[in-house]
Amino acid sequence: MNITQTFYDNLAAHYDKLFLDWEAATYEQATILHKLFVNNGFDNTAHILDCACGIGTQAIGLARLGYCVTASDISNGAVMEAKARAKNTDVKIRFENADFCDLSKTFTEQFDIVIAMDNALPHMLSNEDLERAIKSITKQIKENGIFVGSIRDYDALLKDKPPYSAPYIHKTDKGQRVSFQTWDWNEDCYKLVQYIIDDNELLKINKFECEYRATKREEITSLFINSGCKNVLWLFPKQTEFYQPIIIARK
Repeated sequence: MNITQTFYDNLAAHYDKLFLDWEAATYEQATILHKLFVNNGFDNTAHILDCACGIGTQAIGLARLGYCVTASDISNGAVMEAKARAKNTDVKIRFENADFCDLSKTFTEQFDIVIAMDNALPHMLSNEDLERAIKSITKQIKENGIFVGSIRDYDALLKDKPPYSAPYIHKTDKGQRVSFQTWDWNEDCYKLVQYIIDDNELLKINKFECEYRATKREEITSLFINSGCKNVLWLFPKQTEFYQPIIIARK
């Protein structure tokens, strides 16, 4: 088991604590994605693969909007959590445990739209690994279909290489919850430590570690073009209201 699987297996039961209201976030993010899909010629008859579904934040929201959603993740813990949340939300989603570097091992069909949100691609720690992931993803997209993903703004972050992220502070019934990340840089890679601190009647601290590579937009764009996409578009938070830059690559 690699560090990414371990990170998300351990984080799965706590991931919703990163949101003030996780259920509201599923709706808000699905609404943003739906607008992007419509602007690119799709509606809720499109078949979607969320190949980095985590606990289902985007997959469940899109299923609630009527999309036919298939969801997969390398983390079995995340997939199990997503299944439970989909059942509680009363939506039907096909879930699979799959590595987005080798999607054809699990899926024989192609999809109108493949998504990988929340900075999933930068878990690839080399250009070669990222290329393998993007080729795998592109292979599962129908002709004229699209990939939609979100990536941290590493073009900006690499200028200063900040050692931590700004904390999120959420009020709870009995206190507050604080979550933040520390980033330990080694050239363009960094070790991330996610802290979630519940300061209620009892103080509880959870800590989760992972690694990322700060991948610039130019590199990602080039790899999608070389993998068979016709064009690549980047949209920024002011344009989409999503918290990270979004890439749209059309096959």
